[in-house]
Amino acid sequence: MTEEQKQPEIVSESPEVVIKDNTADDTEVQPDTTEPNVDTVQPTEVEPETEAGEGEISSENEEIFAAFQQENANLKKLLDEKSQQADSIKAQYARLAADFENFRRRTAKEKENLESQTKKNVITELLPVVDNFERARTQLKPESEGEKAIHSSYQGVYKTLVECLKKMGVSAMRPEGKEFDPNFHEAMLREQTDEYPEGTVIEQLMRGYILGDTILRHAMVKVAVPKEPVITSEEKNTEEEQ
Repeated sequence: MTEEQKQPEIVSESPEVVIKDNTADDTEVQPDTTEPNVDTVQPTEVEPETEAGEGEISSENEEIFAAFQQENANLKKLLDEKSQQADSIKAQYARLAADFENFRRRTAKEKENLESQTKKNVITELLPVVDNFERARTQLKPESEGEKAIHSSYQGVYKTLVECLKKMGVSAMRPEGKEFDPNFHEAMLREQTDEYPEGTVIEQLMRGYILGDTILRHAMVKVAVPKEPVITSEEKNTEEEQ
């Protein structure tokens, strides 16, 4: 190939043509770079609307907060009322429980007193029967075999009755030789004697009985008193002369 034929290739590869094309491309792109400037200006026009929206939101929040406060106050008031009702019911329950406990104790006491009084009345009615058995034992003297059999039979009944009374808590008084006590004894006779100190029970005429701490019957007793001095006729005459 000749040099003349190569010459157009050199011209076509020259950098000037390339530079010229690049600058042309740059001028075509320039209008696009101005568009962001328009967007940056738009928010400044919208700012009043956002401030108004924020004001509306804050007022709504205040209304909601006020409603919550009112609801909270109502619930607190309701809680106080329910607490007062609960305290009133607790106090009423405590009073009822105390009244019931007092009623239970009073009823138990009345029941105990009624049982004791009933037992006392029944035993008091049986005491004359016991007295008759004791008189029969001391006064009757069986001689024949038949009489001894009868005597032993009713004495067996007497022992059974006494055992039943002991199981019920009845005890007989033994006042002989003790000092006279008006709380337990009833003086029926007085005997002048020097063998016993004054006020000593010499003999029990009718037996007394006790049920626990309750006296069923006082013991009828004979009490010792000191002897009166014997005045002779000579002493009497001397006293008259004086």
